[in-house]
Amino acid sequence: MMPAVLAAVVAQNVFFYLIASIMVYAALRVVTSSNIVHAALYLVVVLAGVAAQFLLLGAEFVGITQVLVYIGAVVVLFLFGIMLTRAKVGSEDNLDHDNRWPAILTAVMLVLVMAYAVIDFAGDSEIAVLDQSETTVQQVSDAIFSTYIVAFEAISVLLLAALIGAIVVARKE
Repeated sequence: MMPAVLAAVVAQNVFFYLIASIMVYAALRVVTSSNIVHAALYLVVVLAGVAAQFLLLGAEFVGITQVLVYIGAVVVLFLFGIMLTRAKVGSEDNLDHDNRWPAILTAVMLVLVMAYAVIDFAGDSEIAVLDQSETTVQQVSDAIFSTYIVAFEAISVLLLAALIGAIVVARKE
């Protein structure tokens, strides 16, 4: 490899691991934070890290979509849900639960099953890159609004139902 290409690959790997470590820390803080607003903000960091990983891979359309849909819409929906349900803002001490150890055991078992599935799928073989051609925004939009239109509309209805449910729960009787 040429020195410039090698330096670019090394820099890409460094940024990948830096972003991944920030994402792992923020994901752990999402589930361990005692303040629900802070947990939602840590979720923003995780989702922004996913978008940064997509941008690092050269999938600009997916990265920007990640920012617009997840950070711009879903997290805002979460924050509105938190505000509408009048949840206690601030630290809460009574968040411990009796089922902590079964939950940890289930999580460890799930990680082991997923690791086995990945190793069994890949094995010793290399995974070939399917296609090196670039995908245009027009091709993505054609796939969404022709092949996957039913799933796209089902997700729209599901999000609308969740929003209506949050309003009903938060409404004063």
